[in-house]
Formats: sequence, C-alpha cells, structure tokens
Amino acid sequence: MKVNTTWTGGRAFTAVGDSGYAINMDATEAYGGLGKGATPTEMLLGSLAGCIGIDVTMILRPHLDKIDKIEINTDGTRKEEAPKGFTDIIVTFVVEGDIDSKKVWRAIRLGEEKYCSVSDSLSANISFKLILNGEEQQD
Repeated sequence: MKVNTTWTGGRAFTAVGDSGYAINMDATEAYGGLGKGATPTEMLLGSLAGCIGIDVTMILRPHLDKIDKIEINTDGTRKEEAPKGFTDIIVTFVVEGDIDSKKVWRAIRLGEEKYCSVSDSLSANISFKLILNGEEQQD
C-alpha cells in the first residue's frame, strides 16, 4: 500500500492512496495552518473508527437490515509535550436498531482485536526508515 502526500502550501498537504481518493490535511491556526483540512491526528482517530466500523459492518452483514444507525465517536488524550502522541483513546459506538447488543459487542471486539489493521498498527512496534531524495537517513 502506498500513499503519495504532496505539499499544497502553508502547512497544508493532500494525500492520495491506491484508492485514488484525496484527503486534505492542514495544521490548526494555532500551529500556523489555515485549518482547511483534517489534522493528521484527527485522521488517525478517524482511521481507527473507520477500520473497526468497516469490520463491524462486515461481521454484522446478515443483520444490517435491522440496524438504523451506527455512529462511532473517538476521543484521544495526548501528551502535553512534543511529540504529542496519544496516551489514551476511547472509541464509543452508538448503534440503534433491532439487534441484540451481545452481537454488536462481539462484532466490535472482533473488529478491534482480530481484524482491524489500524488497531493492530497502533499497538505494534513498527520499524520505519526515513529517506531523503533517494538516500537513507544518515546517522
């Protein structure tokens, strides 16, 4: 999977992945941006919610006709000092319809623990390297 992210001026960037869809990102005004796009940390929380949500709808596929609403609210607490990574994330599901909550809980747990690649990545020890103009980071 690849994503190409291009600077569009100021603090703004546009990311386009293999799907072909563009996502606009910008810093908030407090960080010198214009606030004309999602912040990268908002995208991370949204990616987690979307990933688990997609898994939940796949698991509950036979029961989707009984569900009227699925809303996922994600609340992240960040460190005070830079880098201001997340220390806690709460994912709250609101599911309305004629479906047993035990089935929904099972789908949520399976999505988060077994199928969601974003959730898995957030708990993983990921190695990555930085490359500048074709050369790897110098020590």
